[in-house]
Amino acid sequence: MTSRGERRSRMLGLVGAGIGASLTPALHEREAREQALALAYRLIDLGDPRVAGHGIGEILPWAIRLGFDGLNVTHPAKQAVAPLLDELSEAAALLGAVNTVVIKDGRTTGHNTDWSGYARSFALSLPEHVGDRMVLLGAGGAGSAVAYATLRGGAEHLTVVDPDADQRNRLLARLEPVFGASRISAAADPKAPLADAHGLINATPIGMVDHPGLPLAAGLLRPELWVSDVVYFPLQTRLVSFARQLGCTVVSGGGMAVFQAADAFELFTGLTPDAARMSAHFAAISAPSAARSGRTDLQAVNEHGMEVA
Repeated sequence: MTSRGERRSRMLGLVGAGIGASLTPALHEREAREQALALAYRLIDLGDPRVAGHGIGEILPWAIRLGFDGLNVTHPAKQAVAPLLDELSEAAALLGAVNTVVIKDGRTTGHNTDWSGYARSFALSLPEHVGDRMVLLGAGGAGSAVAYATLRGGAEHLTVVDPDADQRNRLLARLEPVFGASRISAAADPKAPLADAHGLINATPIGMVDHPGLPLAAGLLRPELWVSDVVYFPLQTRLVSFARQLGCTVVSGGGMAVFQAADAFELFTGLTPDAARMSAHFAAISAPSAARSGRTDLQAVNEHGMEVA
């Protein structure tokens, strides 16, 4: 794909809470340099005292007026931003969640690259499990994207677990008409559905630096389960570490982080990113051992970024 117009510069931002350690700016800026594009990527942390009290509803018009070309949006604003935009992609409209906002000529278009990023990561790291029975923790913005990705990828059945009945039922109402009621269900607790599942996916914020801990009771895990965590900072969440010690096949959030960023980069810039190059860069900045090993292909992310074990 060629660049959008002749302009060779972009201004982007990430809006969310507790994002100070995000690797997203480095991924976008490095890939832009490789493509001779001047790109500045700024963090807009909702927890910053300078921003506190101002939600996405105020930040979005600021970004438009200040000349931003786009925003990535993360927890807790992925669902709140959707109704504020001029247009939504098909997936974003279906899920009611947006992680990528393209700003052009004062108009905003919302996209969801979380689902495509997770789908690409899952297919690469767990290809033999795409048709499994799965339990998904979290029905929020990230959970919606993961649910769509796994069902579209061929999951036999997905149980969405969330203590918020309204949230899990809203997701069910969105996805049942698309994939059928026999392939998706909801529960308040993971115990019963995990007993019959092949794998577990954590799409809650639990495990992030600002939300430490396990997203479920440790006793519910068993070695036969594969475990996928969408949290990527830190890569070694408590869930990832515990599941690996138990003997589970484990996939951390690095793959989703890389591929959702690659898809967003293309939407923002009109340029096709080099996913292998972005993966190598992610491995280098998130896992020094990967950089020292000299691996510069997608397998390095499998071994370090995605933490397949």
